[in-house]
Amino acid sequence: MVYALGTIGFILLFAGGELLVRGAVGISKRLGLSEFLIGLTVVGFATSAPELFVSGKAALDGLPSLAVGNVVGSNIANLSLVLGIASLIRPVRFDRSDIRPDAMMMLASTVALVALGFLGWIGRLAGLFFVVALVAYVGYSYRTETARGTAEEDWRDDEVEEFEPAPPFGPSVLFVVVGVIAMLAGANWMVSGATEIARAFGVSEAVVGLTVVALGTSLPEIATSVVAAVRGSCDVAVGNVLGSNIYNILLILGLTGMISPVSIAAEIARFDLPILLALSVVVVALLMTTGRLRRGTGMVLCAVYASYVGVLYATSVL
Repeated sequence: MVYALGTIGFILLFAGGELLVRGAVGISKRLGLSEFLIGLTVVGFATSAPELFVSGKAALDGLPSLAVGNVVGSNIANLSLVLGIASLIRPVRFDRSDIRPDAMMMLASTVALVALGFLGWIGRLAGLFFVVALVAYVGYSYRTETARGTAEEDWRDDEVEEFEPAPPFGPSVLFVVVGVIAMLAGANWMVSGATEIARAFGVSEAVVGLTVVALGTSLPEIATSVVAAVRGSCDVAVGNVLGSNIYNILLILGLTGMISPVSIAAEIARFDLPILLALSVVVVALLMTTGRLRRGTGMVLCAVYASYVGVLYATSVL
């Protein structure tokens, strides 16, 4: 039964990702906004919704390792597995000037989380700071995007010509809503089935949060980025990962800390957070220096994620 539940959840996630990307691109064209900004806000928030539900519930249920591990593991999966799969499907190209502020914000958010890891605690004040920082960041992104005008958007129009003509605003919003609902249901079923399987093998709570739950809640990012890569919407794929990582730290852990302060397990602070920081630095460096992610890079990123999961399970106490 748990296998069937996981399979149905997987299908719902990918169907929801298709609807979400189509609706997001439609909204972006109707509002005159770029794919990148929509990926950063609408898609970034929508695909982070599973992490919000899982981490919030885990914190309220007194499972801090699951709450924090879900976010840390999801961000590691986003930077390695999600970007890796997307670039394997189609080499990702983008304008470096577009992603620089957002890549820096993701890196700064990660550094702040690592610092809290050394303190071992995410309290209400830190949570409030994270949420305020997110609001300021989204406001800055919107002002920057609207100040550019339309002249710089021509190259993006060429990338999404398969969506021409843009669907009406109403159906586009409906696509987003239905896509989010499908992904939430799919993520819930996928995580439920996968978690039961993991527990049957006696894996610890922290490892389950960092791998099974994190990967399950990252499936919307995988689905959205895969669909975007297939359609050639590179800005959506990259913006989705950067936006989701920022939302996961600032919004998910911010709200979680405000509602119910959570402790950060020593093993997560010593091992997983440094890996997340190292991955963030490497990926940002690649984005800033090359302006593209080749298939070879995608293979390396996927291998890094597989190695990370392998080490976790090899060193976990069963």
